[in-house]
Amino acid sequence: MGGDDAGLPPATERLRWRRLTMGDVDALVELDSDPEVMRFLTGGVATPPATIRDEQLPTLLARYDQHPGLGRWAALDGETGGFLGWFALDPSADGTEAELGYRLRRSTWGRGLATEGSRALVRYAFDTVGVRRVWAETMTVNDRSRRVMAKAGLRYVRTFHLQWGDPIPGAEHGEVEYELRVEEWADTAQERPAARRAR
Repeated sequence: MGGDDAGLPPATERLRWRRLTMGDVDALVELDSDPEVMRFLTGGVATPPATIRDEQLPTLLARYDQHPGLGRWAALDGETGGFLGWFALDPSADGTEAELGYRLRRSTWGRGLATEGSRALVRYAFDTVGVRRVWAETMTVNDRSRRVMAKAGLRYVRTFHLQWGDPIPGAEHGEVEYELRVEEWADTAQERPAARRAR
């Protein structure tokens, strides 16, 4: 498997990756406690620490062995090694598709890190892991994430509506799906610059 370490995406100019561990509980709880970070996910409601510790993290850690090369990684500052949040290529049941996702501390917003990390993961998903499709979803009203998806090379596919028992503001406008398929990735191979070598 490619990357700086087995099963890890290559580092970028400003980001490097590592697997999540149970030692990340506090950092993830802090991340999910920011109402702005959670605005388009839960309406700003924090994820309970027990949910992260007892449900989410154990599930994520098990995926590393189930689907080598895919999963969710801690995103670290390339200079300081500080925890910035996470990026994901969450695998489909058969591992042939991956859902792109990310969640970053608000202090990192506006620096282009979401786009930088997402582009790196898309390249890694197709060129190293060999998935057939990368896709992503967000609320229709989440313009910031929609721009990141487009800058990462994904294209708008559809708007759809889910039934929520307790909808959050903006849910009435639905959700959007973006995707990039391997044949489209191959078609643009000549247009892409070579991956930048990380420091």
